[in-house]
Amino acid sequence: MNSGDKKYIWQQDGWPHWVVDLKRLAPLLAQVHQSQGRLLGRMHDLGMNLRDDAALRVLTEEVIKTSEIEGENLNRDAVRSSIAQRLGIDIGALIPADRHVDGVVDMVMDATQRHTHLTVERLFGWHAALFPTGYSNFAKIRVGAWRDDAQGPMQVVSGPIQRQKVHYEAPPALLLDKEISDFLLWFNGNFDDDPAIKAGLAHLWFVSIHPFDDGNGRIARAVGDMVLARSEQSTQRFYSLSAQIQRERKNYYAHLEQTQKETLDVTNWLQWFLECLLRAIEGAEETLSGVLSKAGFWVRLAGTPMNERQIKLLNKLLDGFDGKLTSSKWAAIAKCSQDTALRDMTNLLDRGVLMKSAASGRSTSYELKSTV
Repeated sequence: MNSGDKKYIWQQDGWPHWVVDLKRLAPLLAQVHQSQGRLLGRMHDLGMNLRDDAALRVLTEEVIKTSEIEGENLNRDAVRSSIAQRLGIDIGALIPADRHVDGVVDMVMDATQRHTHLTVERLFGWHAALFPTGYSNFAKIRVGAWRDDAQGPMQVVSGPIQRQKVHYEAPPALLLDKEISDFLLWFNGNFDDDPAIKAGLAHLWFVSIHPFDDGNGRIARAVGDMVLARSEQSTQRFYSLSAQIQRERKNYYAHLEQTQKETLDVTNWLQWFLECLLRAIEGAEETLSGVLSKAGFWVRLAGTPMNERQIKLLNKLLDGFDGKLTSSKWAAIAKCSQDTALRDMTNLLDRGVLMKSAASGRSTSYELKSTV
């Protein structure tokens, strides 16, 4: 192959032997590891229940955001319910199971809780979990198996069919067994590699192989999270890299495309990845603040008698209620009558736990009183 024909990274001489300027990345790596240590230390100082609450919040965000990056919107309550059930956390009434939600949850939790060894069988299992019907939208795909390129080369494209732009073309299907074998040999060994660097390389390497008909991005992010969980020796997650990538989605795709069309020197990609990871870890302070705020709320109200409906709805408000809380929503969520919902809310109003929202609109809505 002539040098002028080597358009993509996997076509370069020496693939997949990455070139990394560790000296240039050293200061950033130090910041990442300091932030990881500081966050894990703070979480260790919390009680088990608060750590579980934080992990539930983070895993919920991880599952939702890794799907949003691919344009799929999952129901937050269904995701949270699925994770809580698997973690053995009581959050009140559970939402009915959704096999699409459960599939993403199973993949994310398997990657972060069983982080010692990755196999072809596990990758196939994750893929099957992501596509339980055998379809991606309305297209039938090969599930739990490598792509076969029967419809032509695997390409990442955008735009209308008549004017599609090709962002990347993956290695041919006939090379996949060897490509994945090389990847897994590296992934399951080389424990001397810096884990943050390895997470960034694993993400890039897997998504560049692009071995499945669909779901490669989500699995690549799970593979990266698996490395980070392994390095932290923890089955609990206290920050969400996928949530940060979703916030920087445009830059994520731009850096990925640029890297996949350049040489094997991936220092620029790793710099962006590490900066994104650092922002994810530092952003976890918001999650921690929310957990501590929720704990403090219940400590302050420890002597206030409440029924199960009131506790459930107050927890929903503390976790970030979507929209305005009205008596009709209270009744629907608590599965009670409108009259019962009004009595519950009036009781909390009288006790100074709830207050009427200043911007109620046509129907009265309620929010937590900030002084509680």
